[in-house]
Amino acid sequence: MGMRSRRFVFLSVILVFAMMAGMLVGCTTSDEDAEDSEETTEETTEEATGEPIKIGAVLSLTGVYAGLGEPEKNALEMEVARINAAGGVNGRPIEVIIEDDATEAEESVAATTRLIDQEEVVAIIGATGTGGTMGMREEIDAAGVPQVSIAGGTVVTGAFDPLVFQTPWSNTLVVPFTFTALEEAGISKIGLITDTGGFGGDGHEVLMSFTDEYGMEVVADETFNPGDTDMTAQLTKIKGTDAEAVVMWSAGSEAATVAKNMVDLEMDVPLYGSHGNARKEFIEGAGDAAEGFQFAAGKILIPETYGEGTPEYDVASEFTANYSEEYGEDPNTFAGHAYDALYIIVEALERLGDDFTLEELRDEIEATTGFVGIGGVFSYSADDHNGLTEDDLVLYKVEDGVWVLSE
Repeated sequence: MGMRSRRFVFLSVILVFAMMAGMLVGCTTSDEDAEDSEETTEETTEEATGEPIKIGAVLSLTGVYAGLGEPEKNALEMEVARINAAGGVNGRPIEVIIEDDATEAEESVAATTRLIDQEEVVAIIGATGTGGTMGMREEIDAAGVPQVSIAGGTVVTGAFDPLVFQTPWSNTLVVPFTFTALEEAGISKIGLITDTGGFGGDGHEVLMSFTDEYGMEVVADETFNPGDTDMTAQLTKIKGTDAEAVVMWSAGSEAATVAKNMVDLEMDVPLYGSHGNARKEFIEGAGDAAEGFQFAAGKILIPETYGEGTPEYDVASEFTANYSEEYGEDPNTFAGHAYDALYIIVEALERLGDDFTLEELRDEIEATTGFVGIGGVFSYSADDHNGLTEDDLVLYKVEDGVWVLSE
């Protein structure tokens, strides 16, 4: 049975037991019998045993991307426990060894070296950020270890490497989707403000490459550095133009500062952002200034957008329910990126069997087709290691402190 099938079996078993309980209404069952039954059920659960299969993960648990790395870590730990409780992969447990890169590319490299040389991992998930992901490439290539990145920069898979895959929607998907939304809103003049980090720098390049195709005129082009605490000067320059909207490309906590500074400057144009802002920390950090903010991202934020009754909806709903129960809050898109990366590797491992090489694992990951994940339906190929389309995106708007579908 495939790992993807097992994700549905867990839910199906619950439904079967519920039906059996209904059929037994009116029968007399002692408390002792019920307890014995529960013990028997627990005893028949076959947990994974044997030598663990080690997977590395390079996440930003501290630094400016900590708000992304923490839900990624949560998702990995929760799903690894569920996989192992269900028998692991071909009877062997999965062990995910997590390293914190502190949102620093140099630390990503050091973490990758430790995971490869000391832990002898068979694959690496990460990094959280585009800069870290690209920094790891030399070590990945030298060792021949497949990498499934959870960063959204286009360069991750655009600068093609046969060993590197990606689970977020790349900027080359999100930028055209965003520009289409601007077109439909009657906006053609925009002020750009992007961060100079890996994701923001990549986003800026992609934004500029699509302006002519979508008839966008960039009337101001401003940047800020990761860690900056005030963008008033840059926004004042944008305010002095005839920009009809501000387009911000950043995945860090500084995005909330941009929103607040716009309110301070009484800027009355809408703010659009990237999928890097699809997290509650942006709303919490910006407060009332987040109202009206629009961004494109995947459907996990409102699972009903998958279409009730579809396989995508079932997978997302189960993940959301489990995550909420475990951590007391709904998962965001970054938790979903980690979930997808883990299961893409795990299901490739399961298809291979117990004896495999790193090259065979890479080939099997590339053979992933129709994988129903949180970010969408993934189909990799020899020349596409992102595997998603614009159909996996929707446009959100912050309204009354929560995200809703933008009309």
